[in-house]
Amino acid sequence: MVGKLALLGATGSIGMSTLAVLREQAPRITLSLVSAHRDAQKLAAVCREFSVSTAILTGITESSEQSSLRQAYPDLKLFFGEEELLKALRNEDYDVALNAISGSAGLRASFAIAEKKARLALANKESLVMAGHLLMPLLRKNQVELLPVDSEHSAIFQAIGGHPFTEVRAIHITASGGSFRDLPLEDFVWVTPQQALKHPNWSMGAKVTLDSATMFNKALEVMEAHWLFGLPYERIKAVLHPQSVIHSLVEFVDGSILAQMSTPDMKLPILYALSWPQRWASRLVSTDLPSLSRLEFAPLAPERYPLFYLGLEVAKAGGILPTVLNSANEAALHLFLAGKITFPQIHAICAAAAEAWPNNPEPSLEEIIEANRAVYQGIIRSHA
Repeated sequence: MVGKLALLGATGSIGMSTLAVLREQAPRITLSLVSAHRDAQKLAAVCREFSVSTAILTGITESSEQSSLRQAYPDLKLFFGEEELLKALRNEDYDVALNAISGSAGLRASFAIAEKKARLALANKESLVMAGHLLMPLLRKNQVELLPVDSEHSAIFQAIGGHPFTEVRAIHITASGGSFRDLPLEDFVWVTPQQALKHPNWSMGAKVTLDSATMFNKALEVMEAHWLFGLPYERIKAVLHPQSVIHSLVEFVDGSILAQMSTPDMKLPILYALSWPQRWASRLVSTDLPSLSRLEFAPLAPERYPLFYLGLEVAKAGGILPTVLNSANEAALHLFLAGKITFPQIHAICAAAAEAWPNNPEPSLEEIIEANRAVYQGIIRSHA
């Protein structure tokens, strides 16, 4: 099998792991299109290594900077801005697209891939969190294969296998507990961005690492699982598992529980999303069972992870509120990294935004994008 891949977010942590998979699996799958936010140097290196001619930098909008980059990299076809990325996704030749854009910025790209009718390997949770009620019907209408790249959802997908969802009693999403799972609660106010960006088990980008520290990422994963697997929220659980070896579990109606486990490494779910329904031989990830520590499980404490439980409330309310909460969280993380708020204030800002915004039960894509912009900018302006 030889396939062409469009890789969005090629210079981030998921993108770098994907490139490692491509190096090992060549020539089964090749790169045909890449994008990044602003890292032109790293993106150019990717293009040259993988012989990619089309590259888009979505975060560079100044014409003078664009001209300078075109002069610096005359051998590449460089395009700039989100609109150029969407145009490329609709018109370029590829078989599968891996959307690893971080945050709400990846939303419109998922819709462009769905319209192209290419397989969508999804690492962008926000596409379903914000617009699952729109994206899932479009994927079904266009008969697009959707493969989850998040380790938790890949684990669920693998464990369910060919069983109908009527045979699933519940799914259990595991959570590492993040950077501060053992920190005394009274010390949270003193947490620094540098401390929050040190995840104990995984190497990930800044946003995912911070969301892991608050466990907001687990609320996003519950919402994503709801849309991916069509289960009501009452049958989607989260459980603390500090070792991050079991990536999620599926509990069936007969009482059996199947788990997918491995050394924590994103290359494995990426490989599965690209190879499905096959399994390609790989040496990238190996797990030595005798060397594993004791595997532990515990509930998520509400007083330690209030943003997770706020996320569950918003998920059940649905409508525009998941977009509002996600945007508020993105703005709060920006302020925290800039040293303008404390770590506990992330939850306070998110709670205030979710409380203040009136719900719209069936928002359009345009209304979602506008609410996302308005909430984010309003919070940033209020702390200027």
